[in-house]
Amino acid sequence: MLRRWLLPLVGLAVLPGAIAWACPFCSAVSMTLSEEIKSADAAIIATLVKPPQVPTEDQQAKPDYVPAINAKGTFEVVEVLKGPATLKPGQKIDILFFGQKPVGTKFLIVGTDPKDLAWGTPNELSDRASKYVTRLLKLPETGTQRLLFFQDYLEDKDALLAGDAYDEFAKTPYAEVSQIKDHMRHDKLLEWIKNPDTSTSRRRLFLTMLGVCGSKRDLPALEAMMRDPQGRPALDALIACYLNLSGAAGMPLVEDLFLKNPKAEYTDTYAAIMALRFHGQETHAVPKERLVQGMRYMLDRPQLADLVIPDLARWQDWSVMDRLVKLFKDAKEDTVWVRVPVINYLRACPLPEAKAQIAALKKIDPESVDRASQFFPLAAATPPPGSQRPKAESSADTANSDTANSDTASSNPGAPAPPPTKAPAGSTPKTAGDEPPAGTPLTAAQPTAQKPIAGATANGGGKVDKPTAVLIVNKPPASGQSERVLTVESKTADEGPPNRVITWSLVGAGGVLLVLAGVLRGARRREPVSKV
Repeated sequence: MLRRWLLPLVGLAVLPGAIAWACPFCSAVSMTLSEEIKSADAAIIATLVKPPQVPTEDQQAKPDYVPAINAKGTFEVVEVLKGPATLKPGQKIDILFFGQKPVGTKFLIVGTDPKDLAWGTPNELSDRASKYVTRLLKLPETGTQRLLFFQDYLEDKDALLAGDAYDEFAKTPYAEVSQIKDHMRHDKLLEWIKNPDTSTSRRRLFLTMLGVCGSKRDLPALEAMMRDPQGRPALDALIACYLNLSGAAGMPLVEDLFLKNPKAEYTDTYAAIMALRFHGQETHAVPKERLVQGMRYMLDRPQLADLVIPDLARWQDWSVMDRLVKLFKDAKEDTVWVRVPVINYLRACPLPEAKAQIAALKKIDPESVDRASQFFPLAAATPPPGSQRPKAESSADTANSDTANSDTASSNPGAPAPPPTKAPAGSTPKTAGDEPPAGTPLTAAQPTAQKPIAGATANGGGKVDKPTAVLIVNKPPASGQSERVLTVESKTADEGPPNRVITWSLVGAGGVLLVLAGVLRGARRREPVSKV
């Protein structure tokens, strides 16, 4: 439960302008070799010429024996990748080294501080890896030529090269990965995906690539994996790959297995939602209105409905307002966390009845309404002038409809959001003020995959170009109250000194810690949330 309301709070500290989305389902394991070299003041390829002296057994057996702490090996520079002019091939350097490798073994060694180089831990290189590292420096910073180089080393027999190639792909935006479609090795990708020894993280990458270069002939194999409970590692990427190749025709299977199925595991259902978000953000394989229709099925599962409510707001599906209001009113102890997302949906809705609904719901559960406006900002989405509210649908109508109203889809989707909240029973309420007018832009960190959104979209599609930072303000108590109140406010990055994006991020992160402390204190002090 804690995870479902904590993750959105952490997201408040992230600045829109500071995010660049990479492979949508991949996570890089470590810094790439290119990044290590680039961030260092010096980098060399060197051979071990004199290993650290290892004491003999007789020496270790003596009563006065003390293990050496600063054991150093002697290395000879073979190639200078970067560094000061004083660093030359043939030079011998003593470096702290605890390994036991034979003389002649090659290593990549990086150092910092060009005036007095401090060398890091030597990283062993095979002969192939040595040539690989040398070629890295000649690659362009981005583009197809760079990716084609690393594609040759995916799942390489040298673990260092295979890991580095994977990390390079994992950090590359999906749009750039798609550009090498004609050069991808389809059969190899399918072989790696089916191999049970392939790690889950790498399988995600290979499924993402197969979704780019595959065809409908791959659908039977993908469908079999989706149906097999034992064959679902990397399910989010698997579903995304399947939909990329099947288009809207693949949606009924995904809905039946994971969205409409009340027996589906939570992790499987959430994986399906992530796949739909990916397609709403990155591709046109499935029309947006069809994705929205699939998301609506989650409203029939109240315990998980909070997972999709932010997506419905982001994609401007205002047709489900009445259903969400009913979810709020019907919420019980095991579904009460749905209330905050419902309020945020209504706050984002530009329709006049949304504000009236917020006022009515505040009489039922004022703490959820206050918590939504205080801790969970959401970008308002205003439809183009002249647009009409789609006709409200009942649960039955939604389940039987084949297509959603085209007005419910946004042309400017947000980035994938973490699981929404199961908020704690108590939190510090706002001291004054009422809900902002419906449709008022609210600061939110919602980057897109290729270009981060600097601000909320408002007034018929106009963009707010200034990046915003979230600040936590410790305000004095209002009249008649005895406690100080932590509130969330936004500030554009250019209101302070220039080039302070990192500073704003740190301020936001520190503020989140203060918010968490206040929430935990409030959760112990306050009564449980009111129920209908």
